[in-house]
Amino acid sequence: MSDVWTDISSEFLHLYPRGRRLLVVAGADAERSRLAADDLAAALTSAGQTVERAHTSDGAEQPLRDDIIAPFRQREDTGSVLIVSGPAALLSESTRGIWNHILWQLAGDEQPHSIASAIVDVSDPANPTRRFADYCALPASFGA
Repeated sequence: MSDVWTDISSEFLHLYPRGRRLLVVAGADAERSRLAADDLAAALTSAGQTVERAHTSDGAEQPLRDDIIAPFRQREDTGSVLIVSGPAALLSESTRGIWNHILWQLAGDEQPHSIASAIVDVSDPANPTRRFADYCALPASFGA
């Protein structure tokens, strides 16, 4: 497991130590998001968290809310982390408020999304790297 996923896991748990938490891993390529989310889930599991995983290839809002988010919120368990992976559509203006934490994965020269809590370059999946960007002066839709 890469130190990047361990570090992001630690950061997430520092910010959101308990309760029912929602984390999204999105990017231009939904399948890459799936792989990155699986790695992050492994890091959170290693940190003692109960992790549930879901993936959407299209990021459609209503099925996301009805089939993934609502059932997770209705469960008795209040201490697990749901990681949803998929395309950039998961960060539409109407859905971005769902998430406690947003991880944007990219490769090469792809642009990051300005609302991301963390940005990870997965050009080399075996050696992901964290990117830091200052987007304070840009609108939230930049890179969408």
